[in-house]
Amino acid sequence: MAIRFATEADLPALLALCAELHPEEAPLSLTEAGERLRQLLRYPGSGILLADGGVATCTLVVIPNLTRGGAPYALIENVVTLTAHRKHGHGRAILQAAIAKAWEAGCYKVMLLTGSKNPATLDFYKGAGFEQSKTGFQIREAD
Repeated sequence: MAIRFATEADLPALLALCAELHPEEAPLSLTEAGERLRQLLRYPGSGILLADGGVATCTLVVIPNLTRGGAPYALIENVVTLTAHRKHGHGRAILQAAIAKAWEAGCYKVMLLTGSKNPATLDFYKGAGFEQSKTGFQIREAD
């Protein structure tokens, strides 16, 4: 399975994956998506991983840190596999690649949050090596 960091040429495939993750949202234009990708790439070690030309993706953000001897930490977001390609190992492979990239960047931990309560989704993340060990909180701007 080929997994690599996405480039601007991959934006159509990435936007198709985003549509599977959040079908209720209007897609970004290619121009706007390109700007967001360039912003993300300004953070060393960060990027959007893409499997097999567009069947699965996740975003990896490496965050600088003042604790843990200055070791950064990583956050994984927007994990999605095209519906027709689920249950074939693409999602697990993309997560393993993201974790490996985080370790390469010197991260001391990798975090992933999910809003899903679906036992299959939670089991998927546990099977990929994540443990449900912290309490997460979030706040969103009101519409």
